Amino acid sequence: MNILSVNVGLPREVEWHGRAIRTAIWKAPVAGPVPIAHHNFRGDQQADLTVHGGPDKAVYAYDAAHYAAWQAQLPAWTDWTPGLFGENLTTEGLLETQVRIGDLFRVGTAVLRAVQPRVPCYKLNARFDDPGMVAHFARAGRSGIYFRVEKPGAVQAGDALTLLEAADTAITIQTVADILLTRRAEAGLLAAVVALPHLPTKLKQQFGGA
Repeated sequence: MNILSVNVGLPREVEWHGRAIRTAIWKAPVAGPVPIAHHNFRGDQQADLTVHGGPDKAVYAYDAAHYAAWQAQLPAWTDWTPGLFGENLTTEGLLETQVRIGDLFRVGTAVLRAVQPRVPCYKLNARFDDPGMVAHFARAGRSGIYFRVEKPGAVQAGDALTLLEAADTAITIQTVADILLTRRAEAGLLAAVVALPHLPTKLKQQFGGA
């Protein structure tokens, strides 16, 4: 597992369906070590902090394997520069089906913990100039992974992702993404998800937990 690209971006105004929206989904690769604090990489921000950013969405990672799948699914789209999906880290070998809620990784000199999948908003539609992109994204089951920053540091392209501590659960990022997508889960599984110590509080509440 390693980092192919580190991507950052600041909020901008774009026109979407006749109205101006403010978004930071446009990310671009940057060279060299990029410092990361508890909420952001240097040079990166979120536009709407009510639904984006914060400690439980500090770093978003998306894998290159998903890019390959999207290229086959969206042949008319030609610009596949890393950061296209708004991710801070474009990765290789970091898949939602294998990463558990709570897995702890060293990346460069930072330490990150996987805590939740992404649920996209309409701004992904604007990024692809496609009103159906959010629906395509949800159906595809390629959510990407949000990380909490446990130890600030610096990250750059080429850094390895090293698992420091495996979470004491079999519940993966994909498991939680599937529940969010289908709105269904067996009672036992839902109780186990809610009990996860590193699952964000907002998700626990959404699933009926305290």
